[in-house]
Amino acid sequence: MAMNLKRVPMREQDPEVRRRNFNEVALGYSLEEAIEEAKRCLQCKKPMCVEGCPVNVRIPQFIAAVVDGNIEEAFRIIRQTNNLPAICGRVCPQETQCEQRCVLGKRGEPVAIGRLERFVADYCMEKGIDDEVDIRPNGKKVAIVGAGPAGLTAAADLAKLGYDVTIFEAFHEPGGVLIYGIPEFRLPKALVKKEIEGLKKLGVKILTNVIVGKSITIDELLEEEGYKAVFIGSGAGLPKFMGIPGENLNGVYSANEFLTRINLMKAYDFPNSHTPIKRGKRVAVVGGGNVAMDAARSALRLGADEVHIVYRRSEAEMPARLEEIHHAKEEGIIFDVLTNPVEILGQDGWVKGLKCVRMELGEPDESGRRRPVPVKGSEFVMDMDIVIMAIGTSPNPLIASTTPGLNVQKWGGIIADEETGATSKDRVYAGGDAVTGAATVILAMGAGKKAAKAIHERLSKE
Repeated sequence: MAMNLKRVPMREQDPEVRRRNFNEVALGYSLEEAIEEAKRCLQCKKPMCVEGCPVNVRIPQFIAAVVDGNIEEAFRIIRQTNNLPAICGRVCPQETQCEQRCVLGKRGEPVAIGRLERFVADYCMEKGIDDEVDIRPNGKKVAIVGAGPAGLTAAADLAKLGYDVTIFEAFHEPGGVLIYGIPEFRLPKALVKKEIEGLKKLGVKILTNVIVGKSITIDELLEEEGYKAVFIGSGAGLPKFMGIPGENLNGVYSANEFLTRINLMKAYDFPNSHTPIKRGKRVAVVGGGNVAMDAARSALRLGADEVHIVYRRSEAEMPARLEEIHHAKEEGIIFDVLTNPVEILGQDGWVKGLKCVRMELGEPDESGRRRPVPVKGSEFVMDMDIVIMAIGTSPNPLIASTTPGLNVQKWGGIIADEETGATSKDRVYAGGDAVTGAATVILAMGAGKKAAKAIHERLSKE
């Protein structure tokens, strides 16, 4: 039988329909489609795909179970190393991780590992299937700061090992970036809540509205509350701005605030929800990453007539996933590349335009990407009533400033060992965006796993 070099396509909402609703864009595989796609896996003796996965999911084994139609077994295999498969199947950049290493990709399209993981997780969630875990409590308490991907993963791994785990979350809902950052049309919130319910079944306690560094300090957790170790997974929620004139005008948002209002506070449902948001007719989103795509596609769904992505390099340099760029274009987002804002223009305190300059690519910089250079005399103005800055985030300085002995980078990232997550402060570990700055969900999860393992190794010796 000839090997099929093309992957089974996934059904999606029509772009004309979805650009005005917040329902999920990709609709997932059916059982038949999943089995057909799984049969493309070559079951390599030395599976490179596993090495490409930050949490080392046993990919060939779970795919083999799908081929046999044993979806429950596939789920059990995935859950041995990945506590959030329905989320990873949707938002992981598989194309640069597991799928990039797939041998089939050399001759055709790699196996759709992410889509298969999503299918397995959704199928078992729908049928109420959960993996049974035998937990033997060891009586030792561990505190986790932040209920995002890194914190949730560390908590689950430690709970399974018998630790008494409590997560301290600043927001009123757990989930971190999964809840406040990634829009409903990419990651339905009901699904995040179900994954978090699974964590509570393991005995993890989640305390919301607790700001570590204000409500309670790391030292108090260790010295007064009896926690044997603390893992900091507080993310990178501090937005960056360009420092250009006009950034203080009404109608200028950081992508962080814009997305938090929409996703966590449900501003798209105002006045049924209590949080308003300014709905613009002409919206510019500055930046070229996944967050910029999320903000642009959300602005469109709020009713904008025109949404522009303004990016200073060319499309080839954009850090966003190709799938996100493709979906944004299908929905009619306009891409203004090699364009850099120099000023936001206002009238009566509100945004009325974005003054930009054309760019050209010069020599490569430290990142290996060609440095954008302004073209003399190329200034022009775009009429805009909303400008959203999506040029990155850094960690909130609150924890570092209230924790003596915790070393941080100049830009605010906590300094932690790459293999163990250990910080300069005894019994304090850190991982995810709080260490690296804004990165991917799966890398944060990988850091949570490593730290949980290191904490267990340390505490089991005591």
